[in-house]
Amino acid sequence: MMEQVEAARKRCSRVIDTIHKLPSQTNITESCKRTLLKLAQSELHFLSSRSTSTPHHTPLSVNIGHLEAVIHILQQPCITGVSRVCKPIPSSLPNRKKIESPTKNAVHVDIVCTLNKNPVWIIVSDRNPRYVSWFRDGKSSKGLKFRLEQVLGAAQSTQIMKPCSIVLFFSHGISDFVNEKLREEFGAWQLGLEFALFDFDLCEELEGGEWINVVANARSFQEACVFEIKVGGTKENTVLGSKYGVERSLSLNPTGLEMMEEVTKENLDDGFDSLISEMKLSLMKVKSVDVVGPGDFIGDDDGDDFINLDTTALIAIVSGNSNGCTEKLLATPEDELRKRFKGNYEFVIVQVKSEIQNPILAEMAGVIQGKRGIICESVLSEFKQLVSMCGGPNEKLRADKILKCLMVVPDSPSERMMGVPTTRKLALKNKVVFGTGDHWRAPTLTANMAFVRAVSQTGMPLFTIEHRPRALTGD
Repeated sequence: MMEQVEAARKRCSRVIDTIHKLPSQTNITESCKRTLLKLAQSELHFLSSRSTSTPHHTPLSVNIGHLEAVIHILQQPCITGVSRVCKPIPSSLPNRKKIESPTKNAVHVDIVCTLNKNPVWIIVSDRNPRYVSWFRDGKSSKGLKFRLEQVLGAAQSTQIMKPCSIVLFFSHGISDFVNEKLREEFGAWQLGLEFALFDFDLCEELEGGEWINVVANARSFQEACVFEIKVGGTKENTVLGSKYGVERSLSLNPTGLEMMEEVTKENLDDGFDSLISEMKLSLMKVKSVDVVGPGDFIGDDDGDDFINLDTTALIAIVSGNSNGCTEKLLATPEDELRKRFKGNYEFVIVQVKSEIQNPILAEMAGVIQGKRGIICESVLSEFKQLVSMCGGPNEKLRADKILKCLMVVPDSPSERMMGVPTTRKLALKNKVVFGTGDHWRAPTLTANMAFVRAVSQTGMPLFTIEHRPRALTGD
C-alpha cells in the first residue's frame, strides 16, 4: 500500500512539473494553469494524508491518471488556443426546470481549445474499458450515451464557445460494443491524429537523434483511441474535413508574380527581403466568399499555409526600427526625438533597445516561413492610412512591397467571434480582424495581447501568435 501511495505521489509531482512546462504553442491561459495545478496539488494532498492515516488494507483510489491524460493532450503540437480546462460549461437545453441551479445543468468538458485550427471540446476518459458503460448501469453512472447527449445539446445551444466537434479521448481504449455504438448513434469516427505514445517530458533523445529512450515508469498511451463527433447546426468543419468553413472564390494576382521576380533578384541578406522570401507568395486575391464563379482559380493548399496579419504585424514588418535604423535613432539628440515622437518617446526607445538585442524580422520570418499571408479589408485600409500619415519614404516603399505579397480577403468574421459581446476591451474592429482569421482557420499574428486576453476570459479558444510591437519611425 505504501509503495502504491508513493508511486502515485511521484506521478502527481511529475504532473505539476509538466504543467509549468506546457509548450507555448498551446496559448494556455494562466487561469487554466491555475485550475490544473489546483487539481494536481489537491490530489497530492489527498495522497499525503492517505499515507499517514489510512489503514494499509483500504483500496487506493486516485484521479491522477485522468490528469495525466489531460496533460498528455495539452502537450500535443496540434493543440492550440486552450481557453478552458476541467470546468463545467452551462447548458441551455430546453425543458429544464427553473429551480435547477446552473451547476446542475452544466456539462463537464476537460479541454476547450483548437485542434488543427478547429474549435473543439475534448472529453477525456481514463477508465478501464470494462467500466465504460453505454447505458445507465443503475448505479452512479448515467452511461456514456446520456453524457454525450448532454454535451452535444450544450454545444449546439452555446454561441461563444461553440465547437465544430466533440473529441473523445479514451486513454485505455474502449470495447467493441461502445465503438460500434459511437459510430451508429452519433456518427463518430476514429481520428488518425498522430498523438505521441508517451508523455513528452518523459522521453529523452539519444545521441544521433534517431532513437527515443523512454524514462522508467513513463505513462504509455499506446492503447488510447480518439473519436470525433460533428456538432450539428454549425457552419464549421470537422477536424479531418476541409480546412475552410466554405469554399472561397479566388483569382490570380499578377502582382505576386512580379514580386517573386523582384525578391529573387534582390539581396536576401536584408531582413525585410529575407522575410518575404520565406513567405509563400500569395498569388491570389479573393473576389467573393461562398460563391465559386466560372473560371475562378481555387487554391489547392490545405489551409495550414495561411496566417492572418493584423495591423500591428504589418507595422512591425515595415518599421524603420525593424529595418536597420536603430543606430541612427540612438545617435539622434533626445530633444529632437521627443519632438518627433512626443509622448511615445520612451516607448520607441524601449523598442530600439529590444531590436538591438533581438531583431524582430528574423523572429517573424520563422513564424511566417512557408505561409500565405492574408489580411482583411479593414486591416488594409487602416495600414495604408497609418503609413500615409506617419511613415517615412522607405517605410512607404516597404509597405507597398509587402502588400503585393499578401492576399486581401473580405471582412468575414466568424459567427462565434461576432457572438462575443462588444465592449471597450473587445472592440468591434478587433473582432472583425481576429474573427476573419478565425473564419479562415488561420492564426492571427499580433502584438494586441490586450484583446487576446479579453477573448480568453470569455472562454472562447482563439489561435493567435504574439510578436513584439514596433512603431513607424518616419524612416
